[in-house]
Amino acid sequence: MATHSAAASTSATAPDIPVRKIGSGDLRIALRQGWEDFSAMRGDLIFVGLLYPLIGIAAAVMTTSAPLLPLFFPVAAGVGLLGPLAAVGFYELARRREAGLTSNWSHFLDVRKRPAWDDIGIVAGLLLVIFGMWLVAAGALYVLFWGYSAPAQLSGIAWYEPYSIGDFVTRLFTTPEGWALIVVGNVVGLIFAALVLAISVVSLPMLVDRDVSASRAVSTSWRAARANPGTLAQWGLIVLGLLILGSIPLFIGLALVLPWLGYSTWHLYTRLVDRNAVRG
Repeated sequence: MATHSAAASTSATAPDIPVRKIGSGDLRIALRQGWEDFSAMRGDLIFVGLLYPLIGIAAAVMTTSAPLLPLFFPVAAGVGLLGPLAAVGFYELARRREAGLTSNWSHFLDVRKRPAWDDIGIVAGLLLVIFGMWLVAAGALYVLFWGYSAPAQLSGIAWYEPYSIGDFVTRLFTTPEGWALIVVGNVVGLIFAALVLAISVVSLPMLVDRDVSASRAVSTSWRAARANPGTLAQWGLIVLGLLILGSIPLFIGLALVLPWLGYSTWHLYTRLVDRNAVRG
């Protein structure tokens, strides 16, 4: 207990960690370095990365049943919100490779041995809360736009239950309320995605890299985002585009995209933060 109090006190009085302004060129460098890392350990990373397509397929199977069909798109979009958490193991592999240590799939879970593991758990919990808030918001939008036309036998249930996937898709893309749901849902989703990006782009790699508190890591990430709004908006669009491409063929492409983005985010972190100012 005393140790935790001392750590909290140190975090409260520690100076801000310096952040740098970066540009589009830094994004290209981070992506290139991430690809080089991926290529160096392609077999190991594909083995680990295949876990994510399997999770995506399982989520798709569960949510495409009629009662949960409205959650399919929000859950699929949630892959992006939880992506930084899924990439933590890749940050550890990147750290080890940078330090000249052995890096393969067996070290993926070595992140549990890092000094700030408990603080990683705090940030992970925060991202899960945001993901839950997104699902609630998506459900509220669904009821707002479509709930009034639920079949009479479902009047006591919040979700509208389409009679088939075809009925759901047809209504989504051929009716005014369907397009309203698409437009407003995407705007709200973009807000959640921007929040997650600002919170996690630096914090999770930093917690893998250095022994700092969750609050200090999140604060640094937030300041880095405020210092580079345009550049990180570009990064967010790149991540979104790659995740969409990786998800289209039954999520199989995520076996390549997630490791690549994990490594690239590590290199982006090293360009955003003055790591020499952080002990650990």
